[in-house]
Amino acid sequence: MKILQLLTVLSTLMLTIPVQAATLDAANPFARASTLPLQYPAFDKIHDGDFRPAFEAGMAEQRAEAAAIARNPEAPTFDNTLVALERSGGLLDRVQTVFSNINAANTNSEMQKIQTEMSPKLAAHRDAIFLDAALFARVQILYEQRAKLGLDAESAQLLKRTYTQFIRAGSPLSDVDKTRLRELNAQLSSLTTQFQQNVLKATRNAAVVVDDVKLLDGFSEPQIAAAANAANAAKVRELDGKWLIAMQNTTIQPALAQLKNRALRERIYTASIGRSVGGAFDNTAVVAQIVRLRAERAKLLGYSSHAAYVLEDETAGSVAAVNKMLGELAPPAVANAKKEAADIQKLIDAQARVEHGKSFKLEPWDWAFYAEQVRAAKYAFDEAQVRPYFELDHVLKDGVFYAAHELYGLSFTERSDLPVYQPDVRVFDVSDRDGSQLGIFIADYYARDSKQGGAWMNAYVSQSRLFGWKPVVANHLNIPKPSAGQPTLLSFDEVTTLFHEFGHAVHGLFSNVQYPSLAGTAVPRDFVEYPSQYNEMWARDPKVLANYAKHWQTGEALPQALADKVLAAAKFNQGFKTTEYIAAAIADQRWHQLAEGKTPAAKDVLAFEDAALKQAGVAFAPVAPRYHTTYFSHVFSGGYSAGYYAYLWSDVLARDTEHWMKTHGGLQRANGDFLRAKVLSRGRSADVLTLFKDFYGQDPDIAPLLENRGLVLAKKKT
Repeated sequence: MKILQLLTVLSTLMLTIPVQAATLDAANPFARASTLPLQYPAFDKIHDGDFRPAFEAGMAEQRAEAAAIARNPEAPTFDNTLVALERSGGLLDRVQTVFSNINAANTNSEMQKIQTEMSPKLAAHRDAIFLDAALFARVQILYEQRAKLGLDAESAQLLKRTYTQFIRAGSPLSDVDKTRLRELNAQLSSLTTQFQQNVLKATRNAAVVVDDVKLLDGFSEPQIAAAANAANAAKVRELDGKWLIAMQNTTIQPALAQLKNRALRERIYTASIGRSVGGAFDNTAVVAQIVRLRAERAKLLGYSSHAAYVLEDETAGSVAAVNKMLGELAPPAVANAKKEAADIQKLIDAQARVEHGKSFKLEPWDWAFYAEQVRAAKYAFDEAQVRPYFELDHVLKDGVFYAAHELYGLSFTERSDLPVYQPDVRVFDVSDRDGSQLGIFIADYYARDSKQGGAWMNAYVSQSRLFGWKPVVANHLNIPKPSAGQPTLLSFDEVTTLFHEFGHAVHGLFSNVQYPSLAGTAVPRDFVEYPSQYNEMWARDPKVLANYAKHWQTGEALPQALADKVLAAAKFNQGFKTTEYIAAAIADQRWHQLAEGKTPAAKDVLAFEDAALKQAGVAFAPVAPRYHTTYFSHVFSGGYSAGYYAYLWSDVLARDTEHWMKTHGGLQRANGDFLRAKVLSRGRSADVLTLFKDFYGQDPDIAPLLENRGLVLAKKKT
């Protein structure tokens, strides 16, 4: 009775809080849901000037909706509180989804200004809802009465997740602490935006200019032409007649595997690791502030560190669990990397003797170039031999889509009648096994200066039975675009990335839940990578490989002997790949396991990273972390803070699933339907590890992962 009385008082107080009326010009494309199929965004009608007023109106509208829920004089029920919250914020969701996705894929200076302005406002808006005492009181009443409500399993999960979100957002805090929390959230929102924009600009500015085409020895003719086109596209007189090698987001750049000129390789590597260190786009001070404020916020919320706060809500569950996994895998990974380095050093020394030259010590800018030669010698093939068999359109339609058809019964029809935000973007209708429309898939594969680095999936419309929504999802890669008329030929790593990102897309497309908050990829970070990493297996599946690996000119199938070598080489260089990843994951944890008052100053940011890697035993000079701190966008602007370990954690589940598929007959509809029913369609409608165990039949097993990566854990002493 006391809680209800308190709720009545709080609801009365809410009546005195002014809520701005939501007004938006009817001509604004976000004023109502898109009338295009499945509410596909009307990209052709959306202009930069539409975003700001839609954001303002959307926040005001949802705040008014939340206030109405909070001051509802009726006792809280699941429908008038939880379902009402699910129904709120339609306008804001439309504009925020489109803006965030286009800003990542095709930004410009005006959009970056809008992002800078709106980020702290959106953080304040979220706080206004989750720190609303009256609203939390209604949710808390329902949570405490949950056993008596007779909810179905998914509704019970929504109640649990909503209550957890309010708690983790700081609802139980005092008013004084809530005020400080709002300040911290606003500052962090601005700082992470600044970090993201600095990385984008620094990566663009770090492009390496080449004056002499002879230095590009090792590039193919199309690659040389693409570098010339990149210089021309810059429209800077100083670049006339020159070549430009653009940067990608990772430390090691693709060009390092091909270029023969060692000095140029060093220039590229130096440019890569120097991004956002000093200069106009320096991120050292930004990182120092982000880490300090995250640690303070964690303490305010009752946690020892930001990592402790984050990991409590992940499947890992604790800092100790993540440290244990990384600590166990780091030694064998580094040991393998050292063996690989020894093989590379032998090759360097041997070549020096043959050429009567002076040998040199293996450096990070040498690894990819000589590792490719070691692989060519060990497996009698190199990337140049197989690239002609991996043409983008063949891989997409005859590989990615083919596997989805065989496994799940999906069909894909390209359409040109829907607008796109950039000419290279492609759109496909996705038909389900019964012929009905499942969703829409958007493919955006080429790199450009206006696009953030890396590869990712996003949803423009998330599935929901509550609203009758079907999904509209997109995949993004950063494949260098060839010159006009030339084919887009992929490395096998790029092929694998194509399959990886489509695994995310399938997760979104198959979603079949009631509530949008639980739909598709709205799962813990260390589970969201599981469907994508599992889907990589189909790139290597002999039946799928045979279907897509065909010469782009002749149509000739990849010779079986060469295919066997490609598959046999899958474990090659795994010491390097695992070490560079684990180094980045450990750096992320070290940054975010710091307690308040223990974070370094800006001048010590680089030294802190170095010391952390040395202490963890992963500071092996020839193998740089996949990302250094100043351009580690995943954790300082991309939502993976204290969560970059997730790729490895998820890979345990992925390799278990690959093992299950192989032992149950592989590429068969029954297998796909079973995985879809148990995991891929369920979103977060239940505990995700329970979903996995319902599929796999037991707890996760690390053995398939170790076998896949060629790692052997040290035996414990007895």
